[in-house]
Amino acid sequence: MNKDGVILIAEQDHKHFDMMKQSLLRSGVSNKILHLADGRRTLDFLSDVTQPPDGEHKSRQYILFLDVDLPEVGGMEVLEKIKADEKLSKVPIIMLTATDDPQTIDRCYELGCSTYMVKLAENDDLEESIKKIGHFLSVVEIASIE
Repeated sequence: MNKDGVILIAEQDHKHFDMMKQSLLRSGVSNKILHLADGRRTLDFLSDVTQPPDGEHKSRQYILFLDVDLPEVGGMEVLEKIKADEKLSKVPIIMLTATDDPQTIDRCYELGCSTYMVKLAENDDLEESIKKIGHFLSVVEIASIE
């Protein structure tokens, strides 16, 4: 991932966000990491970044960690809207949620998520998974939303 690419974490639980951010930083990620606490903020932020770059949104590369259970607008609806948008559809989306319902998982893949991770009761497993994703981000090229 390009060094000025931005990692977005749409997660209502501040403790989960902090843990994810720390895990990414420990894996060597030096990208900007932003917290979006609900689905409406996530959609508003991404709507803004599809406009021509300005000082605040100069990056054109984003990856989104998206919780299914978000307030305001649910994660499934956020996923659907992002993947329906011509520019935003290029944003890789990692669904990260406690929901392990097979129908929900299948639906997320149908809508175009990149991968789906179930938050386990053991935070150590989740932290290790996030670190692995962080290592992966250091070598993968993310498509620009241009």
